[in-house]
Amino acid sequence: MRERSAIADVVGEHIQLRNAGGGNLKGLCPFHEEKSPSFNVTPARGYWYCFGCGEGGDVITFVRKLDHLSFAEAIERLAQRAGIQLRYEQGGYVPGREQGERSRLVEAHRAAAEFYASLLAAPEAAPGRRFLSERGFERVDAEHFGVGYAPAEWDRLARHLLGRGFTVNELIKGGLAREGRRGPVDRFRGRLVWPIRDITGDVIGFGARKLLDNDDGPKYLNTPESPIYKKSTVLYGIDLAKREISKRSQAVVVEGYTDVMACHLAGVPTAVATCGTAFGEEHIKVLRRLLLDQAEFRGEVVFTFDGDSAGQKAALRAFADEQKFVTQTFVAVQPDGLDPCDLRVKQGDAAVRDLVAAREPLFAFAIRSVISRYELTTNEGRLAALDAAAPLVAAIKDSALRGRYAVDLDRWLGFMDERLVLRRIQEVGARQGGGRGGPERPARRGGAPRPADPADPVIRIEIEALKLAVQRPALMGPEFDALGAQAFTVPEHVALYELITAAGGTVAGGPGGREWVDMLLAATEDDALRALATRFAVDPVAADLAVEERYGQAVLARLAEIAVTRALTQVKAKMERLNPIEQQQEYNRLFGELVALEQQRRVLRERAVGA
Repeated sequence: MRERSAIADVVGEHIQLRNAGGGNLKGLCPFHEEKSPSFNVTPARGYWYCFGCGEGGDVITFVRKLDHLSFAEAIERLAQRAGIQLRYEQGGYVPGREQGERSRLVEAHRAAAEFYASLLAAPEAAPGRRFLSERGFERVDAEHFGVGYAPAEWDRLARHLLGRGFTVNELIKGGLAREGRRGPVDRFRGRLVWPIRDITGDVIGFGARKLLDNDDGPKYLNTPESPIYKKSTVLYGIDLAKREISKRSQAVVVEGYTDVMACHLAGVPTAVATCGTAFGEEHIKVLRRLLLDQAEFRGEVVFTFDGDSAGQKAALRAFADEQKFVTQTFVAVQPDGLDPCDLRVKQGDAAVRDLVAAREPLFAFAIRSVISRYELTTNEGRLAALDAAAPLVAAIKDSALRGRYAVDLDRWLGFMDERLVLRRIQEVGARQGGGRGGPERPARRGGAPRPADPADPVIRIEIEALKLAVQRPALMGPEFDALGAQAFTVPEHVALYELITAAGGTVAGGPGGREWVDMLLAATEDDALRALATRFAVDPVAADLAVEERYGQAVLARLAEIAVTRALTQVKAKMERLNPIEQQQEYNRLFGELVALEQQRRVLRERAVGA
């Protein structure tokens, strides 16, 4: 089965993989939360390994762990995917359960989806066809999305599936039926039905819309939690949107099944929707893996909300989760409150595309939504709005972004007093904890250690320099060894630099390879430092082999330039505290040092660009 299931294809159905060099592929790990990709796949050997959580194995192990399957169920899943017919023999299997539970439930749902779809053209499904037609959908659209009709009879689907060999227990366990006094009763009756598929395209549940006046159930009814349907992880349309989400680095989150259909048909094929639950942390994980959501801020997630109070509440809930993304998040709200489906009916496909194109940053939308509740023509109203919005701004983790929104908030409120607004935000941030909104922590000595944030360009340069020193020491040479520990701002990077120099420096590393890494690992008993050295030994550098030498020189120059810039800042700070007339000699000395540092920085900058 491993030979018939290419590991890159199987893994690629769940996460976006990119070329990592050396024949390897890389993506965001589906088994733990991470901001930069550490999940590696080696197609030539058929194995995967995550450097973040330490999980690894072959394609069967991946499927088992991802979907919590037994070995037999994973084999069945892969066989079904590859179009292989398995032959079962008595032995290790329980009689009557030759196929795994998940496979049986998925097969029952597939049969149910076919049954519902076949009835959409029947006379009894006229209300369902009318519902679709009024919303601008044609027969071919319904077929594309697999929309069907659940007949109003009590047990018509149950009788159909029992006749296909499925058991009552399977129908009830999968949520297709419930226990009645005279046998199983269909869960969906007299409703328009959308099949809900997982990311691989397997039908795992249904969403059903009420059509009949005598139906006293909710407007929308969804499959209950089951062994194959977990609503907190399910996104409707993800099977159709996944490739476009990866390709465009964009996901559009809408509120309903018809909104997904409208967006896809209007030229926004990245639309998905939650199924009977609010957008939450598990949904974020699914999208992050498809977006390859990491430090480069390349992608975007666009939420569509109604412009009413309910939509604003939904935006604030999304705001609470926003910073679990690295990707940028936006809100798209139609001024007249139309959802994408109604907008398409009334104004056409272009209007739906324009709605998404006119998106607004989620932070801005959430802050403006809060202050819109207050009377901004009075001082009292503006101050109340400031107090209400300050916690949102203070909660923004990125200090630069927090500062920019503080300026925007001042402008939106009309104070024209940025210091007042910043002070209030800092006070709120101090009360919230963690020092958000307050002064930045010192980079290193004399304060809390700087966190190793991969989104920080300085941290990225440090990482690249250390990876090159571990993997290609000959490229770095004496210049790296002469940098000094003060060139690094993160304690763990300082420790690794000192480990390298203690082992003889990059000069001793020669061409690198396993012997050099073994030498580094043998030189320390610190498990955390050994783990860091190991990680930097296998994580590819951000350059092709053909340009690694020039890249190494550019990294060295950039790292040295950053160190010089820090020294310049310190000199300027000292000069600002001096009186040029009364302390002329010291001032002139520092001025000469400033000129020399500026010249040194200019040379390093030219080297970094020209390398």
